[in-house]
Amino acid sequence: MTEFILNLIAWGGYIGIFLLMALENIVPPVPSEVIMGLGGMAVARGDMALLPLVAWGTAGSVAGNYFWYYLGRHIGYERFRPFIARHGRWLTLEWRDVERLHAFFVRHGIWVVFVFRFMPTFRTVISLPAGMTRMPVWKFLLWTAAGTAIWNTILAYAGIAMGAHFGDLDRYVGPVAVAIMVVIVVGYGWRVLTWKPKG
Repeated sequence: MTEFILNLIAWGGYIGIFLLMALENIVPPVPSEVIMGLGGMAVARGDMALLPLVAWGTAGSVAGNYFWYYLGRHIGYERFRPFIARHGRWLTLEWRDVERLHAFFVRHGIWVVFVFRFMPTFRTVISLPAGMTRMPVWKFLLWTAAGTAIWNTILAYAGIAMGAHFGDLDRYVGPVAVAIMVVIVVGYGWRVLTWKPKG
């Protein structure tokens, strides 16, 4: 994974960063931590500058998240009712749960979108309900950009601080990602087995 990222950065420079960060938000297994960390290494070597790196990385993240926002907005909230009625057992959701989540997101969506930008996997997933609840586009873009810019800056500085050793992170990212997925799958399986509809 690191080699692929390095090759794309070497080929495309800031455009490569933009494409990688957009891809990271459409296909989550591409880790932004490694992308921006390697970008930080490039800054430390003098091959890139910090502000353009963060700007292009943030623009790519916003573009990738907007894909999911647009999809959610196109699908809409009410279109999920037949789907929930048919597959609620496997989602461990009833329509009343969806309505509660919808109401919560309408009230607190701005902060949810901002805070979730610092969370792996969830930073991508949260764009879908933002679109489904028809959060104003400008608010979604503003708070997505704000949270993402902060996170990308932290990652870039981590790359600068760790220097050439940052590439070693790749050997840990894979196992950690697998461990997180195992926890999610086990938790989901337990929830499905123990879930009972309230109605």
